[in-house]
Amino acid sequence: MSEIKHVPFDELEGFMVDVLVHMEVPRQEAEIVADVLITSDKRGIDSHGIGRFKPIYIDRLDAGILNPSTKIDIVKDQAATAVLDANNGFGHVAGKFAMKMAMEKAKTYGLGMVTVKNSSHYGFAGYYSLMATAEGLIGITGTNARPSIAPTFGVENMLGTNPMTFGIPTDEAFDFVLDCATSTTQRGKIEKYAREGEVLPEGWVIDHKGHSETDPHQVLQELVKGNAALTPLGGIGEELGGYKGYGYATVVEILSSALHAGPFLKALTGLDDTGNNVPYRLGHFFIAIDVEHFTELEQFKQHTGEILRALRSSQKAPGSEKIYTAGEKEYLTYLQRKDKGAPMGEVLLEQITELKNRFSL
Repeated sequence: MSEIKHVPFDELEGFMVDVLVHMEVPRQEAEIVADVLITSDKRGIDSHGIGRFKPIYIDRLDAGILNPSTKIDIVKDQAATAVLDANNGFGHVAGKFAMKMAMEKAKTYGLGMVTVKNSSHYGFAGYYSLMATAEGLIGITGTNARPSIAPTFGVENMLGTNPMTFGIPTDEAFDFVLDCATSTTQRGKIEKYAREGEVLPEGWVIDHKGHSETDPHQVLQELVKGNAALTPLGGIGEELGGYKGYGYATVVEILSSALHAGPFLKALTGLDDTGNNVPYRLGHFFIAIDVEHFTELEQFKQHTGEILRALRSSQKAPGSEKIYTAGEKEYLTYLQRKDKGAPMGEVLLEQITELKNRFSL
C-alpha cells in the first residue's frame, strides 16, 4: 500500500471547483459537484469522493459524453410528482435540484417524488437523503447504473450496483442514513482496491464460469468487457440470500427507468453498437416525506433515537466492542478527519498533480 498523506478538505474542494471551471462547467454547478464529492470523503466513503474525480467525471468531460453545463428540463410536474430531464449533464446538479423539488412538494402534500432521466453518475446517494434530514424530512433515493450485477443463478452483468438509500432524522448528533449498493460491493470500492494494490475478497466478483475473481485491475477491465460480474448483496446463489440483493437491485432499476420510459440494463453500458463511448443516460428517483404530516417532528426524532440507542445497547457478540447504527460510522469518521483532511494515496496524488499541471493551478 502506498504512503497516505492528508489534504485539507477546503483545499480539495476548491481544487475540484477550479478544475471544473477550467473545463467550462459553470461555477455554481462546479461547486455542487465538488460539495457532493468532498462530503463523501468527509464521511469516509472514499469510493465515491475525489478518488472518482478524474477517472469518472474529468475523463467523461474529455470524452465528450458528459455535458459541462447541466440543462434541466421539467418534463412533467403534477402536485406531488415530477419528471426531469438532465440532458446528459452532471447527476449531482440534477440530483440536488430534484431532491429540493421533492422536499418542497413533501412540505405541501406530505410526500413528494421526482424522477430524473438522461442523467449521469450522481456521486454518493446519501448526499441527497442528508439534504432531506437536514430539514426534518425523510429522504429516499436510488439510481440505476452501468451493468455490473449478475442475477441470482446467472453470470452475466445485467443490473447496475443500484443503491437504495434512506435518510431519517433523529435526536442524535447524526441522522440515520442507510446508503449501500444492492451488490456485495461496488465499482468504486474495486477502484480503491486497485489504487491501493490490494487483492479483492473471494465472492465479490465472478467470471462467466462462476469462479471468484480477486485481481482488481483485471476485474475493472473484465466488467467493461462484460466478462465478469459483481455478486448481488448476499452473494452467490440463494443460501446467504443473494436473491434478496438481486430483487432489490431490480426494484431500483424499475423505479429509475420505467416511471419515465428511460434506458435500462444493457442500454446503460456507455457504449454504442460500434464500441464508441456515448452518454450513460442514467435514471434516478428522489422521495421526500414530511414527518409533520404524520406526527410532531421532535417526537418522531426522539422515537427514532430511542430505537437506535436500544439497538446499540443490545448484547454484543463475543469479541465485539461496539454495535453501530447506520450513519454512525460516517459521523465518527468525520470527527476524525475534519482537522486532518482527506487521506490521499500515491495514485490519487498523481491524478491531482496531473490536473494541477494541466490547468496551471
